[in-house]
Amino acid sequence: MDISKIREEFPILQEKVNGKPLVYFDNAASSQKPISVIETISNYYLKEHANIHRGVHTLSQKATSKYEAVRENLADYIGAESKEIIFTRGTTEAINLFASTYGAENLMPGDEIIISTLEHHSNMVPWHMWCKKTGAILKIIPINDAGELDLEAYTELLNEKTKIVSVAHVSNTLGTVNDVKFIIQKAHEFGAVVLLDGAQALPHIEVNVNDLDCDFYASSAHKMYGPTGIGFLYGKAELLEKMPPYHGGGEMIKSVSLLESTYADLPFKFEAGTPNIADTIGFGAAIDFLKKYGAHNIAAHEKMLHDYATEELSKIEGIRFIGTSKHKAGVISFLIGDIHPYDLGVILDQLGIAVRTGHHCTEPLMQHFNIPGTVRASFAIYNTKEEVDQFIAGVKRAQRMLS
Repeated sequence: MDISKIREEFPILQEKVNGKPLVYFDNAASSQKPISVIETISNYYLKEHANIHRGVHTLSQKATSKYEAVRENLADYIGAESKEIIFTRGTTEAINLFASTYGAENLMPGDEIIISTLEHHSNMVPWHMWCKKTGAILKIIPINDAGELDLEAYTELLNEKTKIVSVAHVSNTLGTVNDVKFIIQKAHEFGAVVLLDGAQALPHIEVNVNDLDCDFYASSAHKMYGPTGIGFLYGKAELLEKMPPYHGGGEMIKSVSLLESTYADLPFKFEAGTPNIADTIGFGAAIDFLKKYGAHNIAAHEKMLHDYATEELSKIEGIRFIGTSKHKAGVISFLIGDIHPYDLGVILDQLGIAVRTGHHCTEPLMQHFNIPGTVRASFAIYNTKEEVDQFIAGVKRAQRMLS
């Protein structure tokens, strides 16, 4: 891949921050957008906007066709059928949709749900809420000092009461790539369904839900070079068919009388009201971008950056890496001596370097390591070794100022 050419596709990378060239290493929070995505959204509003589904006029039919083409495109990208793709506002809403429908229908007092210590709050809080509502019990997979799931402990948690296993495919804080195939296989032996939080996986590694045999998969477009406010829940068709609607109203109906409603077929029964049409169509351009460069090539480039940055950071006195799994995506979390991560992040920002600091919406993980937070650098296809060098120089400068 010609990274310099790829960078030209991202207008924001030409911007300066605090008078310095932007080095954007906050991709785990949200990636930047290529011009193809920006122009697709702009063009829709300039020339193509209309509401979708059921409109007989040309603009409505054109918008509907483009909207549904994205569903087909996404399904093809992850190895699913288009009717198995439910558009949501993002990963968080997708997990809440699953918990509020499948969970509400299938959880009884005493049933068990398994999550892990390294989950994002979005894959913890919904289960806290639904355990209170249903009387289900939450079980937690522990991790080791490297930030890897204890899979032996996981197998011991499984039993005939286990109904749902919900874990991250890739940790947003540590970059750990979990052995989700093993997790899914073991859960299925006990009849449990598995939801994977794929927000940190799809932008970085190849994902095929059919090959994984996961039952549900959730992700967000804005971490995949797409717009904010759009994401999806994949679910096996036979499971989605049995689930009740999430929200009521708009086009999710088959028919309505004054006293009752019947619901549309998949996937529409889960998509009430006018959807986020422009950003969904923009999401399609982001998927085209990912397909153009290929998940395998993106993963290889980000691994190169990760390994180089880790090697260079290791030379800094007092550095402590949080998360040293054997299998990692392009995420590095670290602390230096007694320097607070916030202070380090502020100085890096003054140098034009964007990193994340804090608990990264994984407070229980911070409690496990007994730390207030970390500095997190996360990579994308447009990042370079030269940017890593600027980052390393910035960290060293910040260390001198704060020590």
